Amino acid sequence: QVQLVESGGGSVQAGGSLRLSCAASGRTFSSFSNYAMGWFRQAPGKEREFVATITWRGDTYADSVKDRFTISRDNAKNTVYLQMNSLKPEDTAIYYCAAAYTRSIRVAQGNYDYWGQGTQVTVSS
Repeated sequence: QVQLVESGGGSVQAGGSLRLSCAASGRTFSSFSNYAMGWFRQAPGKEREFVATITWRGDTYADSVKDRFTISRDNAKNTVYLQMNSLKPEDTAIYYCAAAYTRSIRVAQGNYDYWGQGTQVTVSS
């Protein structure tokens, strides 16, 4: 079983920045580098949506965050990050970290095997 714990959420004014972290652990957790790591978000009253994902092949972003958000990973620390710059009120959501046992790029939620509890990001205008 894999545990994912997000941190770094909070409240910020529009135009500001936040950096989310997600630490992975677990007794059955094999090499972190074998996992695609993704970030998703769910705004109030909306469906959860894809934000970004990263594998050893590279990374992919939702159009709504491209050029503002950057996903990265530190395989030695079993941690994935999401640097969020130029934040907008519409970025307000609960942000979830997810892991998929694959080295391929995955954007669909159904491809992810493990999920964190989420961290709240609130952007005020």
